[in-house]
Amino acid sequence: MGLKYIETIKSIILLLLVLLSITFTLSIWTYAPTLDPIEQSPTVDISIGEREQLQDVIKPYKLLIKYDGDLKGTTEQEDIDKVLSEMSKWKISQLVRDPKEMNKAQMKEFFQQPNQYTMYFHAAVPLLVYDEILPIEDMKMPDEFSFDRIVVRWNPNEIAFEVHFINRATGVHYYGKATIQETMTAFRNIVLEGENFNAYTEVDAQGSIYIAVPVEPVQMVRSTYYQEEISPTRFRDALFNDPNAVRRSQVDADHEEFGDDHALLIVNTESKMLNFVHPAAESREPITPSDLLLDVIDSINEHGGWTNSFRYSYINTYSRYVEFQLFIHGYPVYSDNKGTTEIAQYYGENRVFRYIRPYYYLDFPLDENMILPPGVDIAESLMESGKIDFGMVEDITVGYMMRHDLQQQIFVMEPAWFYLMKGNWEQYSPEQGGGEQIGLE
Repeated sequence: MGLKYIETIKSIILLLLVLLSITFTLSIWTYAPTLDPIEQSPTVDISIGEREQLQDVIKPYKLLIKYDGDLKGTTEQEDIDKVLSEMSKWKISQLVRDPKEMNKAQMKEFFQQPNQYTMYFHAAVPLLVYDEILPIEDMKMPDEFSFDRIVVRWNPNEIAFEVHFINRATGVHYYGKATIQETMTAFRNIVLEGENFNAYTEVDAQGSIYIAVPVEPVQMVRSTYYQEEISPTRFRDALFNDPNAVRRSQVDADHEEFGDDHALLIVNTESKMLNFVHPAAESREPITPSDLLLDVIDSINEHGGWTNSFRYSYINTYSRYVEFQLFIHGYPVYSDNKGTTEIAQYYGENRVFRYIRPYYYLDFPLDENMILPPGVDIAESLMESGKIDFGMVEDITVGYMMRHDLQQQIFVMEPAWFYLMKGNWEQYSPEQGGGEQIGLE
């Protein structure tokens, strides 16, 4: 009898196993556990220093006001900022190009005219960019235009302002009318206040370039800063796509490297300089000055790269290169060690190709007052030295020469006179009656 039901029992057991397997499989397919939602990891916002507006990076370094008989001027940033603040309320309309390009003699005559003030810029500023600072209505230009001088003329009879944008290298000249809601307020805050500026005078009146310098000695501040720095790892985190994949190596006593398969960051621990390169981003495609300048400023703003006060000072669209000069107390800072007082960037295909900059920062200076000789004395010394062709000098102004004392770990900012010649700012040397080149562009 037992053998009679064995096959039946096997069939029943097999059927139960099949049903159990089907039930188990269905339960797996339909199982939906109750889980807490997964929180998204927040994007890391890397901000090393400050993010700057265009008006903070693009500024004139000097302002001259020519009255009927008197010439006044200033390099004090507070004075210049007040004028810029007043002009930010204006709108420029009826902008047109002068059909005739000016030569040097015509530009000099233009700058000598009374009832106008002139703002000096270190580099040619694309008008399409400056439109963000000084709005221009209905601006239509067939080609990109950049300027390095703004001349504002006023009509003393009508109290009306006319704004001129001049490119000294090409002689191209645009001008338009200033629309101002409170014209008398602007006249009082700029023209009348300008009478309190320092007395200036034109030098080398027979030359082809208009140069004006202070008549009286110039008060300056000698500043000493203790050496402080930002960790290079913060720049590593900002510049590499995946900081966790970056390898670090010590090259020698003064150099270390951060790198991955795509980019390299070289650190000079003695001069406190960084040199970043992303070879695949290199581009030789044409780019307009306005696009290049905005792209570079945006790329520095992305990681808050304005660790000190830097200002736009040079552009080369062919090499896609832009430079920003260090400023303290409103004056440019230069150094014998090229690059240590500048942020320089080659912009590539939609990102940084090469990025060279210091990683020190300046804070809490020890100051002492100093007096520099009048600009008139400097100009006369340069003309009489016979060591330079004064006819090639484009401007004379004050600034700072930075000295890095490695043993004491301090930065010393020495006030000095500088003159612009062949696109380079050179320090005036009393002993030589000339100068030493401190900036190649």
